[in-house]
Amino acid sequence: MRAIWTGSIAFGLVNIPIELHRAIRETRPHFRLLHAKDKSPVRFDRVCEREDRSVAWSEVVKGYEYTKGKFVVLTREDLKRAALEKTRTFDILHFVSGAAVDDRFFETPYYSVPTRGGERAYVVLREALRQAEKMAVGKIMLRETQHLAALEAIGDALVLTMMRFPEELADLSDFRFPSAGGQRPKEVQMAKALIDQLSATWSPADYKDDYQANLMRLIRAKLKGTAPRLKEEAPAHEGKVVDLMERLQQSLAGKRGGATAHARREPRRQAKPARKSGSRKIA
Repeated sequence: MRAIWTGSIAFGLVNIPIELHRAIRETRPHFRLLHAKDKSPVRFDRVCEREDRSVAWSEVVKGYEYTKGKFVVLTREDLKRAALEKTRTFDILHFVSGAAVDDRFFETPYYSVPTRGGERAYVVLREALRQAEKMAVGKIMLRETQHLAALEAIGDALVLTMMRFPEELADLSDFRFPSAGGQRPKEVQMAKALIDQLSATWSPADYKDDYQANLMRLIRAKLKGTAPRLKEEAPAHEGKVVDLMERLQQSLAGKRGGATAHARREPRRQAKPARKSGSRKIA
């Protein structure tokens, strides 16, 4: 598989040559927009809103809308001046506890694979991270943009995950959430009992993309000129829940699909932190 980035992991005076490979596969079918009349692909043009005509790439510039309808233009020279040095290193800044990092900061994972000569140092860093129960946080230049990233040991791999900078997260204070106190203790106990009934050992293979499967059934049926046999979803419960306790009791009794019969019971154990370094699994 072709690497999307080649460079090195740098911490202290140590450099480990690596390649980055995508850890996520695109599995859903991709569609092209077609002209319904003759099934020809539809092409999109760059159209000037004022002149209502197509514009060549040579006439296009980048602009920042600082107020509605008002733009400041940035030239290629401006963008070059603002650009950071295109380094080929993931520069580790700190080693932190993975359990201390909010999952909202994590974005896209990549597998870092050692290149020739870097295998030994790669293993040393991987095992040191695992034993210390830490992950590395640093910065990397990818596609001319600086990213915050985390590096952690998952299985035999060092997985580098792109992260969001703090300003990219919406502030919780911008939203209104109900405070504790309005619930009845019995309702919480019933909800906890339902959680216990539906608890299972995590297994990624248990979760299937039914929508994608239906799409592929439709596509195959259309190619054959036959009627598709689609998987139907259970009808959603509509309307407001008038009696929460009644709904919880019905759920515990298995009156809404009997999902509990298929859950693999998980042994009881003490609560763990929300996240631990190296605990995330990449399917």
